[in-house]
Amino acid sequence: MDQLDTLLQPLRHSPRLPEAVQRLSEQLRQESTLRQRFYREMTPDQKIEFVDGEVILHSPARNRHLDVTKYVAILLDTFTRLHALGTVKVEKCLCVFPRNDYEPDVVFFGVEKAGVLTADTLKFPVPDLIVEVISSNTEARDRGVKMEDYAANQVGEYWLLDPDKAVVEQYVLREGAYELVVKSSSGMLCSQVVAGFACDVEALFDEARNLVALREILSGDS
Repeated sequence: MDQLDTLLQPLRHSPRLPEAVQRLSEQLRQESTLRQRFYREMTPDQKIEFVDGEVILHSPARNRHLDVTKYVAILLDTFTRLHALGTVKVEKCLCVFPRNDYEPDVVFFGVEKAGVLTADTLKFPVPDLIVEVISSNTEARDRGVKMEDYAANQVGEYWLLDPDKAVVEQYVLREGAYELVVKSSSGMLCSQVVAGFACDVEALFDEARNLVALREILSGDS
């Protein structure tokens, strides 16, 4: 029995099933109307998401958050371009999921998905890897609805970076759910989606180590 079957099981034999279906259908219709309004009213200067029928407007990020986002993006982007593996986008990349719309901190699209992007693409497909740099305002969603939605829609790998503790958590999709394979402030982080990518965990949080890792990528040592 998969997760969806588990969710539906209590309703399947209930005499109130028709009522439940009607209410859920109405909720989805209302969400669709709100989502179309979200698309019309969003502007390029906002970091904004549509989650569970609500518009989430993000406040400006702390300097530490911005630095960590930059460090991971530089390494992933450089490696991806050097090896022609796809494309990496940062922050205001609106990724459209069946029900929700997210703007993760860093995303990677493999060759197949990158191939459908154009200069005018505004709504991006579901990424192959997502990186979120957590904060006190976003952690509950990053570990909650986002993690569930990313797994349900086959995002193969998910990284959570804690800029205050300098810890990375690497989750890999296995049989429809995420498995934590790395949680560390040191050692090596080896992607299972970005083929061949590996870096020192500390390079995601420290500028000097980031430069060392970048040089290794450029020299072909990584």
